[in-house]
Amino acid sequence: MTHVAVVGGGPAGLSAALFTAKNSLDTTLFDTDGTWMHKAHLFNYLGIDSEDGSAFMENSRAQVDEFGVDRHQGEEVTAVAAAGDGFTVTTEDDEYDADYVVLATGANRDLAESLGCAFTDDDLVDVDVTMETSVEDAYATGAMVRAEEWQAVISAGDGAAAALNVLSKEKGEHFHDFDVPADAE
Repeated sequence: MTHVAVVGGGPAGLSAALFTAKNSLDTTLFDTDGTWMHKAHLFNYLGIDSEDGSAFMENSRAQVDEFGVDRHQGEEVTAVAAAGDGFTVTTEDDEYDADYVVLATGANRDLAESLGCAFTDDDLVDVDVTMETSVEDAYATGAMVRAEEWQAVISAGDGAAAALNVLSKEKGEHFHDFDVPADAE
């Protein structure tokens, strides 16, 4: 089974994990709870009138758990390296193999740099529209790819874009995660 490793448990990482797990990819999420969301209150997130950032994180984690994400809360990733046709994700506790990796570590670009991802002249991780880096099957999202555009909804969209590209590669065609109720006309 295809395995996706998501490093970071903020809106970008949780969004990527939600999309991949919901669509039957084996997904592991590493979350040290270092997200800026605990300092936020959401008034500008589509579909949310007003919600405390910590409550948003709790709800988002519950949602990915419901879809079967293997969430490693508190387990910090210390390295990500290319290994054969995939990646090895290393923590203090263990090593994990993955076919794809999504980096969602906020403005911390250390893992992207050590993986060999290209950077822009502004010291941002260089990605294409699908959030794929110069390292094939490695994605970067959120604050590490955007100068000062650190909105939760933008980061969640970046995570979704990365996941949809992974799913498109796996399906061999453009994939759309669009749910239609059984009673829709």
